[in-house]
Amino acid sequence: MYAFLRQLVLCLFWLWLPVSQAADSGWLRAADNDLASVRVRADARQGHDTRLLLDVRLEKGWKTYWRSPGEGGIAPAISWNTPLEMDWRWPVPQRFEVAGITTQGYDGNVSFPITLRGAMPEKLTGVLTLSTCSNVCILTYYPFALDLSAPADPQFSYDFSRALGTLPLKEGLTSDLSAGFGDEKLRITATREAGWQKPELFIDTLADTDFGKPVYRIDGQTLTATLPVSDGWGDSAPDLRGKTLSLVLADSGQAQESQVTVGDAPSSDAPFSLAWILLMALAGGLILNVMPCVLPVLAMKLGSVVQASSTHRRVVRQQFMASAAGIVTSFLELALMMTALRLSNQALGWGIQFQNPWFIAAMVLVMVGFSASLLGLFEIRLSSGVSTFLATRGGNGLVGHFCQGAFATLLATPCTAPFLGTAVSVALVAPLSLLWGIFLVMGIGMSLPWLLIAAWPGLALRLPRPGRWMNVVRIILGLMMLASGLWLASLLAVHIGRVPTQALGAFIVITLLIATLWRWGWRVSALAAMVSLGISLPLIGAGQPGLAKDRIVWQPLSEQAITAALADNKRVFVDVTADWCVTCKANKYNVLLRDEVQNALSEPDVVALRGDWSRPSETISQFLRARQSAAVPFNQIYGPGLEQGRILPPLLDRDDLLQTLNNAKGH
Repeated sequence: MYAFLRQLVLCLFWLWLPVSQAADSGWLRAADNDLASVRVRADARQGHDTRLLLDVRLEKGWKTYWRSPGEGGIAPAISWNTPLEMDWRWPVPQRFEVAGITTQGYDGNVSFPITLRGAMPEKLTGVLTLSTCSNVCILTYYPFALDLSAPADPQFSYDFSRALGTLPLKEGLTSDLSAGFGDEKLRITATREAGWQKPELFIDTLADTDFGKPVYRIDGQTLTATLPVSDGWGDSAPDLRGKTLSLVLADSGQAQESQVTVGDAPSSDAPFSLAWILLMALAGGLILNVMPCVLPVLAMKLGSVVQASSTHRRVVRQQFMASAAGIVTSFLELALMMTALRLSNQALGWGIQFQNPWFIAAMVLVMVGFSASLLGLFEIRLSSGVSTFLATRGGNGLVGHFCQGAFATLLATPCTAPFLGTAVSVALVAPLSLLWGIFLVMGIGMSLPWLLIAAWPGLALRLPRPGRWMNVVRIILGLMMLASGLWLASLLAVHIGRVPTQALGAFIVITLLIATLWRWGWRVSALAAMVSLGISLPLIGAGQPGLAKDRIVWQPLSEQAITAALADNKRVFVDVTADWCVTCKANKYNVLLRDEVQNALSEPDVVALRGDWSRPSETISQFLRARQSAAVPFNQIYGPGLEQGRILPPLLDRDDLLQTLNNAKGH
């Protein structure tokens, strides 16, 4: 139907066409579209190709399209009355995003230099098809005629040369360009000695292939652009390996047009090599042992050491090896859970199980039970048959030590230690084989202290001999468990409300105090009361204003909010947090609530956006996935000088944050 209408317009136009024309169509406007004006000029020299210049003027807020429009739109085209060999050259486009749809094109004024090859008729006629869009789109036909025997406009050569200056070059920006395809993503990697400031990538579409908006990552001189790929209908992407892509890469006023053959996803498509990723996973797992949210892990280690102090080296080695096996097995179970979530297109993230109130409640019950047991309020006694089975089959109760290691891992997941966030983020977007490898290395990293004692059992056997001091240690460990249980209970406030959560915390504390008084007498109970009061105050005050008041006007996080702020030349500070993330709390009280940071984030040209991941949120999950991240805390800064944004480390540094925020101003 489209072709038929185009030919009909041509036929009617040729019947209407006057006998004499010039080499300039003049400015043309359609009756049904006064938002765009077009002009076609020609320069036909004897013995040379014919040069053509198409000028387009658009009203403010309107745009037209590049040769590959993107997810919507139609590229400009000319239909001739006779077949012609035409070389249409395209200036460097811009990227537009409206309602989640990304397109590539031009706004304002744009000129397209065109070359017609071969012998030309004296009278050249054609119809320009132009799609212009704002909130709505208009497809307009512009019939025109050129008398090639007439002289060209005196301004033509200058305007044609200026239009050529807007075209991308064949070289000069990068000489090291590669493309890889894998996991339904296209990765373009380019190296530039001068570094990258504001890179932009535009790709010509392929048949039955849609490219999403690229996500850029800069590592020194290396740029990596990652684009999601689909078949245009939301199904699996076609295999791009072996195909040739035509693309334009631009940065800070320079642009280069290149062709590249797609191979497998290169090993350098991530900002870190595989060795560095595995090293970060190992270090992150090790650091989990000393993070504040892993106090129960340390408590259980101390409890194991106390119990092992009077045993033989062989038994100590078996116990700690069993605990290490429990840690590693739990990390592999986490990898299995992440694999299942990915295959079912569900949200991925480190610690997302703490978004479930039933999981939190179960953890509170277990932690309070451990605390009561360590305080001597009750003991778990197994039947003689079960005890015999564990002793003969489990190596003196190795099943219990295995479970101890698994439980330690479970308690560690709300923490994002240094290096761990990067390793997890890479794992959750990497091929499944690498995901499993990274989680395995994280498990080995966390189990290293346990393996150390398993290798040298004498470290555990050097503790003092059993005595009354063990009762004191046991009570301290019990109170540490209680502190962790109360913190876990405070996470229920977002699900059941503040008052029920406070009532639950008060019930736990009062019940344990009464039981401790009955079991140990007033001395131990007084100590427990003081400690319980100290650790329960944060729970009792959950949701109340803290000592340091947050003066920042936080706005809801969204991609649209970032785009709008950048359009207004404002800086943007992004904070994705969660109540169950202890590292987020550390960032809040150690950095974000500091006066100098509060003042900086309250400046008129700064927009502060916050996303709360305490409960499941598809918006936040998509936001993190687009930045190849899967853990909180997540902080990023945008601005006129940082249009692509800079992701901050998981543990915020005040000076680094303020310096990056200042750099985002640009010049």
